[in-house]
Amino acid sequence: MTSPASARDVRPWPALWSLVIGFFMILIDTTIVSVANPKIMDGLDTDINSVLWVTSAYLLAYAVPLLITGRLGDRFGPKNVYLVGLAIFTLASAWCGFSGTIGVLIAARVVQGLGAALMTPQTMAVITRIFPPDRRGAAMGLWGSVAGIATLVGPILGGVLVDGLGWEWIFFVNVPVGVVGFVLAMIFVPALPTHAHRFDVLGVVLSAVGMFLLVFGIQEGETYDWGVITGPITVWSLIIAGVVVLAAFVAWQARGRGEPLLPLGLFRDRNFTLANAAITTIGFTVTSMSLPLVFYLQTVRGFTPTQSALMLVPMAVISTALAPFVGRSIDRVNPKYYAIAGTLLLAIALVWYAVLLTPDVAWGWLLLPSALMGFANAGIWAPISNTATRNLARDKAGAGSGVFNTTRQIGAVLGSASIAALIQARLAADLPALPGGQKASGDFASSAGGLPEQLHAGFTSAMAQSLLLPAAVVLLGTIVAIFFARPTANADWQRSMAAEAGRARSAGDARAEGSARARP
Repeated sequence: MTSPASARDVRPWPALWSLVIGFFMILIDTTIVSVANPKIMDGLDTDINSVLWVTSAYLLAYAVPLLITGRLGDRFGPKNVYLVGLAIFTLASAWCGFSGTIGVLIAARVVQGLGAALMTPQTMAVITRIFPPDRRGAAMGLWGSVAGIATLVGPILGGVLVDGLGWEWIFFVNVPVGVVGFVLAMIFVPALPTHAHRFDVLGVVLSAVGMFLLVFGIQEGETYDWGVITGPITVWSLIIAGVVVLAAFVAWQARGRGEPLLPLGLFRDRNFTLANAAITTIGFTVTSMSLPLVFYLQTVRGFTPTQSALMLVPMAVISTALAPFVGRSIDRVNPKYYAIAGTLLLAIALVWYAVLLTPDVAWGWLLLPSALMGFANAGIWAPISNTATRNLARDKAGAGSGVFNTTRQIGAVLGSASIAALIQARLAADLPALPGGQKASGDFASSAGGLPEQLHAGFTSAMAQSLLLPAAVVLLGTIVAIFFARPTANADWQRSMAAEAGRARSAGDARAEGSARARP
């Protein structure tokens, strides 16, 4: 392991750009699968519910370990943990591409999610530790821009790869990118000082079990008609058990001895608490909104994956162009104003989509809410991230970034499970019976002949109604952002930087004195 770098040896921007490559890659994989779902259903001969687990399994494996992986970065160094996670993620991506069955693909996605969980907190922790608070806005702007752009570029890149090379290549493309990201991180990311931590094993078990029960119950509810799964086990018993176990986890964190996995003391800071609540709604919304749109475009309108992905180009272009300006300005402008505007515009755009969706709407109209979402995304990621991290002490950077990313991913997991359940419920309600009394289902989308025309209206109605769920959730994020407090200077961070600089100067003076004594 390399020795920790002193404050004056760190080159912040090359380090951040090196981490951004891997961070961009793992975030793309939260949305890139959405555009490939119909093709995966065809290629692996599976149904809608099973293919939705390709995303949910990744998000669940990503979310659950984030609390402890943030601590691992504090304990063993963010650079080391990041590199291990990147290696796991890259190898698991190759495994995904070679999967021959839906079960193998889901298993590989779980491993991929574990690698992503090791990587993500380290990127945010490095920003918090190497950039001073009054210059962190531009850095967090880049981080937030990458987060926003990745969620938009994912479906576009996925469409191009699926049409040109096959669905397997949405995973194979990660391999060369992962190798490049590994080399750059080895060279440019500094080895930062570590802090000793004890790990809460019971907390890990409680959080993992609680999240799995909750997500499995929500996503599988429609499959079992919200009733009995097997024997005495029902869908609602799993959901209730998940909530109870998660409540026990929080109680354990509040009362347990030693060092908690979830440092509840971080939530004494108003902005940290509110920013975590806001990012949960964003994670939910961004993950859930693309699925109804992609199924509508490919199943009802007959768009190819590339064509359906290109419908999101206005969103990606506008967000990419505006995000750097927002990032640079949030050191001077209260981030809450951007967050309020961004979340509100995103809710309006989703409602606009829901109103526009009909089986024969001119496709040009669908570009307008896409463009509005570009403006929305530019104002969301960096302002909320900066609000969460600005007041963090340096020795809490790993824990704080772990909590922040955990809440975002919990939102994503619940969004994936909830939209899956809602889509299935609306399809069951809106699709008419076929001749002979057979009830239609969304699985016709994967059949060789596509969805029969008499089902287009019902299918479109189900997708439009499903979009109202993420719209309602992100509107809650707007309400939360209204209560953000204006960020203030972080005196704790400034004191720790001064102390580290003093230690570096003392060490340099000692080396110089030793060299002078050694000379004849």
